[in-house]
Amino acid sequence: MNSQWEDIVRKRVQLYGHRNWLVITDAAYPAQSKPGIETIVAGKEITAVLARVFRVLRTCKHITAKVWIDEEMKYVQERDAPGITAHRKRLGALLDGYSLCALQHEKIISRLDHLSEKFRVLLVKTNTRIPYTSVFFEFGCGYWNADAETRLRAAMPFRSSPNDDEDEELPVLESLNTRPDSRAPKKSESRQKTGAKRG
Repeated sequence: MNSQWEDIVRKRVQLYGHRNWLVITDAAYPAQSKPGIETIVAGKEITAVLARVFRVLRTCKHITAKVWIDEEMKYVQERDAPGITAHRKRLGALLDGYSLCALQHEKIISRLDHLSEKFRVLLVKTNTRIPYTSVFFEFGCGYWNADAETRLRAAMPFRSSPNDDEDEELPVLESLNTRPDSRAPKKSESRQKTGAKRG
């Protein structure tokens, strides 16, 4: 197997982080036109490519991978796409232990088209000629999770969402040295106490 594509995957995955995507596609997957989407060709069967990709991902501690598949793949029949039954079995073994989600093919493509306006996506095309067999990896932070993010937002009294339009400037040193459950005395209060002692 030509290792050039694997070297590219390894380099991109080291560069990528939260909100980047890696896609391993069947042979007929379209070349999307957005500049944020890079397409390379592996030229091997999709399960062989996926096995190499999982090997690369296991070495990456800075990201996690949520795996998406085409919802249509569950309903493709052997008489219409010879090899789909065996493919599903091999894919199931490869994906064991990963968080797996299914979405209709066109919706995933639309999502990638939208996301690639801000975040980079790498497509690796294989020579598998079975429809709806592409596998999509949505990367997240490997050292942070949704529960921790929820606790963080709950501890921040300044805004309800990180996407709020209004920015609220905070004194950096003061905010870092003040616990969430305490408040530094106001200057006016400090002056009153000082004045009271002098009197």
